[in-house]
Amino acid sequence: MRTVDGRVAGRRGQATRQKLLDCLSEMLSSSPYRDVKVIDVARKAGTSPATFYQYFPDVEGAVLEIADQVAAEGAGLTGTVEGCSWVGKAGWQTAQELVDGFLEFWRKNDAILRVVDLGAAEGDKRFYKLRMKILNSVNGSLADAVAELQAKGKVDKDLNPAAIAGSVVVMLAAAASHQKGFSSWGVKQAELKPHLALLVHLAVTGKKPAK
Repeated sequence: MRTVDGRVAGRRGQATRQKLLDCLSEMLSSSPYRDVKVIDVARKAGTSPATFYQYFPDVEGAVLEIADQVAAEGAGLTGTVEGCSWVGKAGWQTAQELVDGFLEFWRKNDAILRVVDLGAAEGDKRFYKLRMKILNSVNGSLADAVAELQAKGKVDKDLNPAAIAGSVVVMLAAAASHQKGFSSWGVKQAELKPHLALLVHLAVTGKKPAK
């Protein structure tokens, strides 16, 4: 791990760098992204702005570092669908686990994912690539599952697996980022998961789940 000027960071340097990232993550949970300043992050970490600039070019550079770590963690969502069955009761279980994985991942990383969405929406290719990295962790496996069901004659052969998978993944990401907002529509948290899982199961298999 190197500093901005190319020097190798020692153990203490790496610890300081991580502390700065941890403090920034915490601040993003309670402050708008645009309001977070280098001096505030440094003060919270018990160090100076000069030290911050040893490791990051600016706040955005540090945010991208956190977002990259989160995107790498998001690759674990692949395990919720890869190699899983969508037939019978197993299909209902797969749909629930996929929804569970999305909702939990977004709850855990809500603050940084909001910044990633903002950057992607504004056309910043760096944030867009990170957002796609997270979504792609599920999209490919889901498309493969639909194609496999088609090959077995269980799904309409005229459907496009990539279109179905992409639609499901985008729906899940949008719903997961809007979890707190569902309550204003009279939807309890406990009700969200089974209803999302139902939609996912219908989209992938074309059938109501066998419970």
